[in-house]
Amino acid sequence: MDFIGITVLDIIDVIVVAVLLYQLFRLIRRTNAISIFTGIITLYLTWLIVRFLGMELLSFILGQILGVGVIALIIVFQPEIRKFLFLIGDRYSRRKGTFWNKILFGKKYYTSGDWIDEVVKACVDMSLTKTGALIVIIRNNELNECTEQGEKLDAEVNKALLESIFFKNSPLHDGAVIIENGRIVAARCILPMSQDVDIPVHFGTRHRAAVGVTEISDAFVIIVSEERGQISVAENGVLITNLNGDQLRNRLENAMSR
Repeated sequence: MDFIGITVLDIIDVIVVAVLLYQLFRLIRRTNAISIFTGIITLYLTWLIVRFLGMELLSFILGQILGVGVIALIIVFQPEIRKFLFLIGDRYSRRKGTFWNKILFGKKYYTSGDWIDEVVKACVDMSLTKTGALIVIIRNNELNECTEQGEKLDAEVNKALLESIFFKNSPLHDGAVIIENGRIVAARCILPMSQDVDIPVHFGTRHRAAVGVTEISDAFVIIVSEERGQISVAENGVLITNLNGDQLRNRLENAMSR
């Protein structure tokens, strides 16, 4: 293959670029960003063709647009870039194992305990009364940008407290409760919305917010629907619906043991 100037390093280079582009496509294929990505690729291919044809003026204009567009890309694709980097780091940390996560991140993993029972009981009761709720449980990744915007509590997880927070006349019911290391650290927290277009339209902002925060962190999120009283959970950007109390407890204990 030397007669056409292709080396093994060139082949590896092409494969790596193809893999990166494929991973980027997987991240944005179910979002509105796919249209922007398609437009950018079309513009870049047009620029290559114009350069090949020797159209200097048009080539210069398109080159300037693409040059300035790099900054715009970083801004537009900030959620996707953050998600991509999170996935890389999350896979690495999982390979390190739970022991190293404790050493490096200082997290306490609760495989069982009173606080899990309190959360499950509260969610089951709120499901029966169709009280909307959104509970975020932090694992490895900090969510300081979310907790800073909410009301700081630092309270023990308690069934009565959770139900009172999400009571419709409570000043704290709008937003999410965030639990870390078995304690409620904040309430009325605003979460980032998912842009996943595959989320069914009948799901409201609670479900989109739950999926959104699990796309950028390893948090485990519980949602109680105000309209249907249905219990759902979100993890790793995936929404699982229509759970009963036992199923919720099993999923929560499994999530906290990893």
